[in-house]
Amino acid sequence: MPERDHRRVKILVTGPLGVGKTTAIRTLSQIPTLHTDEVMTDAAVGTDDLSLVGLRNKSTTTVAIDFGRLTLPGNRVVLYLYGTPGQRRFLPLWEGIAHGALGALVLADTRRLDESFEVMDLIEEHGLPYAVAVNVFPESPDYDLELLRSKLDLAPDTPLVTCDARVKNSSLTALVELTAHSLSLAGAQA
Repeated sequence: MPERDHRRVKILVTGPLGVGKTTAIRTLSQIPTLHTDEVMTDAAVGTDDLSLVGLRNKSTTTVAIDFGRLTLPGNRVVLYLYGTPGQRRFLPLWEGIAHGALGALVLADTRRLDESFEVMDLIEEHGLPYAVAVNVFPESPDYDLELLRSKLDLAPDTPLVTCDARVKNSSLTALVELTAHSLSLAGAQA
């Protein structure tokens, strides 16, 4: 579609290892998604701790990006969804992908919230607006959102929602929160 027919918006979907980024993009995308998943090897030992809750059965990981596309109702805005690794060792790749993004949707897991800080630090260092979506796993503890906001040390205006990355409407709600937040910040700066 020519640019005059619609506006293209880049959105990052990021978070720590095994939090559901690939799943969220697969769930939201209207096109077949691009994935760069590879089998995890012994090279990950000492780098990625697979003994953590939720990672014990993980056998593949995204080594570059995930990509999907979502056209919003009215066909005027098309969201390009880029899933990025959250580890600092991917910083050069992350910076290239983040360039020109409207904002970032950070997925978090209540079983290992501390893993989210590195990702949020990267986003804040680059001045990107973001929202946090706590991905609900079957065995995840259920916490009050205000307690989670405190534990994640989020600013009062940073959106915080729960979602199930496997459910389109749930993931879409998180994306809407991010988009509304990013647009309001852009309007305030203008």
